[in-house]
Amino acid sequence: MSGALRLMAVHAHPDDESSKGAATMAKYVAEGVEVLVVSCTGGERGDVLNPKLADDPHIQRDLAQVRRDEMAGAQAVLGIQHTWLGFVDSGLPEGDPLPPLPEGCFALEPLDVTTEALVRVVREFRPHVMTTYNEQGGYPHPDHIMCHRVSMSAFEAAGDAAAYPHAGEAWQPLKLYYDVSFSAERLRVFHEALIALEEESPFEEWLERSAKRPPRTVTTRIDAADYYPQRDDALRAHATQVDPDGSFFAVPLEVQQERWPWEEFELALAYVPLADGEDDLFAGVRDIDADALATSGERTVQHDGRTEIPS
Repeated sequence: MSGALRLMAVHAHPDDESSKGAATMAKYVAEGVEVLVVSCTGGERGDVLNPKLADDPHIQRDLAQVRRDEMAGAQAVLGIQHTWLGFVDSGLPEGDPLPPLPEGCFALEPLDVTTEALVRVVREFRPHVMTTYNEQGGYPHPDHIMCHRVSMSAFEAAGDAAAYPHAGEAWQPLKLYYDVSFSAERLRVFHEALIALEEESPFEEWLERSAKRPPRTVTTRIDAADYYPQRDDALRAHATQVDPDGSFFAVPLEVQQERWPWEEFELALAYVPLADGEDDLFAGVRDIDADALATSGERTVQHDGRTEIPS
């Protein structure tokens, strides 16, 4: 196709974009692809996960602004575009039984409200490909699950001229992927690598948790090892959310690049066929008039790997 390719990654909170698919985004930016990250919430109710900053008075006083500043830092590192969808963090409820979610939070917003907001962004940016989370949210945080729901809804509505007609000219993204960043196979490889180095591994508990989740179908592997340093710098930009001495950095960079040089995705919906051994999110898009297909009303779904979420 002629013209720039465009990729939109929809995430629940600032920092999610840096832990899920960041090296892939940096790679595509380097290749001239326009990349936009959409943060559905501001992460206002997140915990401070870096123990060195837990008692910082500025962070305690204004976490919402701190997280916006951190997102700006990560954006600069990755070279991406960024926008806020404008909803309020739901927090992660804890306890047994779980407490109710706070009134007005993202996870409790009506789906048509969140869909309309994301449809506006899709129609303005006009992505050819979108990425988001699977029906479990990657893990069952209420904002991650809502992020999945609104992404699926907006993907299907954006190309329908009769849906939200006031929200811009219809545009149909051609592919939608789920991120598969924390697969059991990847965790096992890293766990075994640390054991071989006679280092303590933090991944045993992660493996136990991942074993309880249904396996995902990886359709696409992006060779992005050269961009792991950018990914790590983007993670460090989210200083309140990422412990620089924590599990994200437990495996030496060169070991990661050698043992697991990919970021993985699962194709959920597409208007172009799935290629065998796919190694490019734009496979099937590069060699067609993608803009014409995205604005045409005569599209046929070529791949449908969706899994419905429980009601």
